[in-house]
Amino acid sequence: MSIERRVRLVETLFERLDQEIAVFQTETQLHCQTGCGKCCTKPTIEASPLEFFPWAFELFLNDEAEKMLTLLHAKTTSICQIYMPFSLVENTKGSCGNYAFRGLICRLFGYAASKDKLGKLQLATCKIIKEKQSENYSSAEIAIAKGLPIPVFTDYYMQLSQIDYQLGTMMLPINKALIYAIEEVLQFYAYRPFVDGVKKIA
Repeated sequence: MSIERRVRLVETLFERLDQEIAVFQTETQLHCQTGCGKCCTKPTIEASPLEFFPWAFELFLNDEAEKMLTLLHAKTTSICQIYMPFSLVENTKGSCGNYAFRGLICRLFGYAASKDKLGKLQLATCKIIKEKQSENYSSAEIAIAKGLPIPVFTDYYMQLSQIDYQLGTMMLPINKALIYAIEEVLQFYAYRPFVDGVKKIA
């Protein structure tokens, strides 16, 4: 399957998820605190290369893929390369540097559920939301138990794997997933016709 086709399928999956999350947020009034990037600084975040295909393809189209690859290989911390802190002093305050192309894990966390051993849905969100929006959080948990629709991590990763099983189930530290996504895009076009307007780069 071509890169363009996989990108379109991932984007369609993201659009469906974003709609589900919007409904869930409206029902629960849960929301991320403006300017908070604490979850993005967690050094153990893992993601699949496939969920960053739209991001990598966008870089490729703008002739920025190799530059980003160089930055990623030179990076000395495990914090996501796309994350942009507002200052070097307090890196938990910031935002995504390319929000429209954030990965599946970034979209799900905070507004999706995981399943416990008994299959019960549990809202997976951050300590800040739990503490600062405690009333809405408690109400959301009750509503979920009563059947309020909520995106489920395993469901969406299963749908992602149906697009490309290998790249959708390969879980890597997030910056390694970014590198893998870019390299897959570059390799795909190394000996194939290029997208209109894109120069040959390999």
